[in-house]
Amino acid sequence: MIATDVVRVLVVDDHAIVRRGLRAYLDAEPTLEMLGEAVDGQDAVARLTQWHVTGSRMPDVVLMDLQMPRMDGVEATRAIARSHPELKVVVLTSFGEAERVHAALTAGAAGYVLKDADTDEVATAIHAAATGEVHLDSAVARLLARRMAAPKTGLTSLTSREREILVLVAQGLCNREIAERLVISERTARTHVSNLLGKLQLSSRTQAALLAIREGLVSPPT
Repeated sequence: MIATDVVRVLVVDDHAIVRRGLRAYLDAEPTLEMLGEAVDGQDAVARLTQWHVTGSRMPDVVLMDLQMPRMDGVEATRAIARSHPELKVVVLTSFGEAERVHAALTAGAAGYVLKDADTDEVATAIHAAATGEVHLDSAVARLLARRMAAPKTGLTSLTSREREILVLVAQGLCNREIAERLVISERTARTHVSNLLGKLQLSSRTQAALLAIREGLVSPPT
């Protein structure tokens, strides 16, 4: 896709007022077209599946909120990247914490913009994603740069396996269930849980679950 092409956008946000505002903005931009909207990640995945099956026009870029009911933006981004790898996801959110950024980019997002950014930056991020580039909000980019230069603490000190197990702990799985899910021994699962609690300086699985929810690794229970 070249810069002069019209980029088709699917907006995903659980707040109607945000969707209306984005529609008004996208309708006023000659190089952008709002193809549709979804109220959460689950709705977005379902719409994309339906459009694909029926041969309807597909978006080029999905503009994705993070904190939503049923299926959050990270999970939806991962599902879209798996089922529709040709589509690009740009996260548009109020949350700029490093762990949320890391989770979104790891899931496959091609951009991350904060909702207090000006409209020109939103357009830049959409066009960048459509041309195969990655665009990060300047505040987010600075945060990541500082995080990379700083000693590893907190969640950044965890290995990928420990992060995976933290998510399972937050989902309420016991050591035996974690072992079965990851095809490891229960003793190994118990060791990983103990290690991650130590690195995070936590004393219980409940504290670990609350941390995972606060950092956006899992959605809060409904």
